[in-house]
Amino acid sequence: MSTVAKPEIIAAFKTHDTDTGSSEVQIAILSARINHLTEHLRTHRKDFHSRRGLLQMAARRRKLLDYVKRHDLAKYRELLEKLKLRK
Repeated sequence: MSTVAKPEIIAAFKTHDTDTGSSEVQIAILSARINHLTEHLRTHRKDFHSRRGLLQMAARRRKLLDYVKRHDLAKYRELLEKLKLRK
């Protein structure tokens, strides 16, 4: 993920002006990194070190999503819709 995309993601998912680390922003950034790494692994199938990092990022995103679901179900559903995580 390039550094150019990160400010755009933060701007799209922030809850207030100075928000850079809320759960929603963290989930969105992780999702972008996961998507980028998934594309990398499609071409480099034997890159097992990156695969391990991908699994760790997916687990961290899952924990953050569970947190948001526990605290604000409406925001959780909105987040899934925006990021197109569930079909």
